[in-house]
Amino acid sequence: MDNLSSSPLLGIPHVVTPGQLRAARAFLRLGAAELAAKAQVSRNTIINFENEKTTANPSTVAAIQRALEAAGVEFIDGGVKLRSAG
Repeated sequence: MDNLSSSPLLGIPHVVTPGQLRAARAFLRLGAAELAAKAQVSRNTIINFENEKTTANPSTVAAIQRALEAAGVEFIDGGVKLRSAG
């Protein structure tokens, strides 16, 4: 899967990779079903994207990214971190 450095069309800094998605969910202790509900996508979409069984369309990845950012993570080049409080 290509990892684009920017996506001006979607207004997000970069496309989230499956590894970043797995790390973000682990940091947040967020289940696939819970993230799916927050992002308004199916649980299978989350699982299949994380396991690199499918590529999600850009709007789906953007919805997942927004949900994770709202929950408290920050996506950085090649990784993810918890957003600092304050």
